[in-house]
Amino acid sequence: MELNSSVAAVVTGGASGLGEATVRALAAQGVKVAIFDMNETKGEAVAKDVGGVFCKCNVTSEEDVDAAFAKARAANGQERILVNCAGTGNAFKTASRDKQSGETKHFPLDAFNWIIQINLVGTFRCIAKSAKGMLDLEPINGERGAIVNTASVAAEDGQIGQAAYSASKGGVVGMTLPIARDLAGDGIRVNCILPGIFETPLMAGAPPQVKDALSASVPFPKRLGQAPEYAHLALTMITNGYFNGEDVRLDGAIRMAPR
Repeated sequence: MELNSSVAAVVTGGASGLGEATVRALAAQGVKVAIFDMNETKGEAVAKDVGGVFCKCNVTSEEDVDAAFAKARAANGQERILVNCAGTGNAFKTASRDKQSGETKHFPLDAFNWIIQINLVGTFRCIAKSAKGMLDLEPINGERGAIVNTASVAAEDGQIGQAAYSASKGGVVGMTLPIARDLAGDGIRVNCILPGIFETPLMAGAPPQVKDALSASVPFPKRLGQAPEYAHLALTMITNGYFNGEDVRLDGAIRMAPR
């Protein structure tokens, strides 16, 4: 797919981190970008900076997602590109015993479901609604659209406490190929990136010694990933017409330890 001002894109979680870097990379190619995010202040600022449109959106809400796509399409037209970066995480052991009280507890099921609803169901909700819109587009060189999902290396080597996060991201990986097969006949490609440890706004608040230790755990290069590196791979998946149905780790060859 050629990137230019005739192409519209939607980036979920586009107000910061990996999503913001992708918004900026697409806009730099002339693409008309809509940002779906909960952070209105940051989202509006990024949209203003790149000449895009901000759509406040909670991906767990059917109404929010429908309204966000309607606003984005009214401003930019039907998107040919969807990049799913919206997501979050938590950490609870499946079952554990408090060392002081001896009390036992398990992973709160509402907390488990919350992660699944955002990371997995929210991603699928946006894919289904975006792909439905793409079906009405005229193909360009046989292609109607390109979708990039964001999973995590935790999909394959999740750490202690990451049962929900790993399940959600494993689901994103697992559904990428079937969705690519579903949409192949209509000229829509679907791929997935599994980022390792990246320098994000959340990571920026970590103590220097923690960041140093995490950087040292990466085989090469011994540093945290940078958001523009994610965006570069996302754009490669979008522009390379033979890239389809793939799940690609972007992690400096790290394999996560149990903790």
